[in-house]
Amino acid sequence: MSKPWIALAFLLLSALVGCRHTPDEEQVSKAIAATVAGAEAAKASDAVEALTDDFDGNTGELDKRSLANLVRVYALRGQAIHALVGPTTIEARGERMVATFTVTLTAGAGVLPDNAGAYRVETGWRKEGGEWRCFTATWKKAL
Repeated sequence: MSKPWIALAFLLLSALVGCRHTPDEEQVSKAIAATVAGAEAAKASDAVEALTDDFDGNTGELDKRSLANLVRVYALRGQAIHALVGPTTIEARGERMVATFTVTLTAGAGVLPDNAGAYRVETGWRKEGGEWRCFTATWKKAL
């Protein structure tokens, strides 16, 4: 086999491997997990990486910058937040995705005593630059 054929075979194989695409639902699920991991690790930039610049949390209660600052404050205080995410349901709605799940927040002493507990969360996702980004989230205490 001559070298041009080897190069062509390599290109075809690369194209086939590149065609393998992570399903949209899996991308959203991974982004949720990365957001939680970033918050638990007290890494503000990781906690907000999946959020759009115009992210709106609970109808104006929290934006992307506020969430990053919240993670930074806990880190500066040496306080840890832990989040246990329950099963996630992800469904396509036109060009968007909606993910719903429960999250149970626990924390070290002095952190979020009034806010600790279980929440029902609904998040909205849209594609930006080929990546799924969360542009909205609403939450309320679950019982």
